[in-house]
Amino acid sequence: MLNERSDATTMYGNPLTLVGPALRVGDKAPDFSMRDLDLQRFTLNDTRRKIRLFSVVISLDTPLCDAQTRRLDLEAAELGDMIEVIAVSCDLPFAQKRWRAMAGVNRVILVSDYFNHSFSKGYGVLIKELQLDSRAIFVVDAQDTIQYVEYVPEIGEHPDYDKAIGAVKTLAESIGKARTVGYP
Repeated sequence: MLNERSDATTMYGNPLTLVGPALRVGDKAPDFSMRDLDLQRFTLNDTRRKIRLFSVVISLDTPLCDAQTRRLDLEAAELGDMIEVIAVSCDLPFAQKRWRAMAGVNRVILVSDYFNHSFSKGYGVLIKELQLDSRAIFVVDAQDTIQYVEYVPEIGEHPDYDKAIGAVKTLAESIGKARTVGYP
């Protein structure tokens, strides 16, 4: 049985239970198996060798999740090729594809965790009562180590975009400095 964290988040002030571990900086990023917009399998291995910012939302069809994903799409334009921004939700891939076309978001990779909730359970964001994902942000380095974690305590609030983007930029700068002194 997976770990359950009672009162780990709230929705309109009402407590909800999250299923899975509370990950921390320094933890190894759990693998997962989600579906991309073409219903193809999408795993952690598919994102290797890059810095990844996982933006977890409840549904792209809600105003706050829409705003979060659009904001990170704008940020992604400034981050460069060594960084991927991946939006995770339990929306069906068909709904994600429709939303993408309507929103004009093209830099953020949209993936769906509807199939088996492997991301949700592995990253501790599955809301037991709703079987949807709770709002969170994870930054994972190229070696699959978590470098930033934010579980947003109230689903109706924005994550701290500046801290998350700052963590990504710090990682990118450290890679750039390592390359200038001869590391691969």
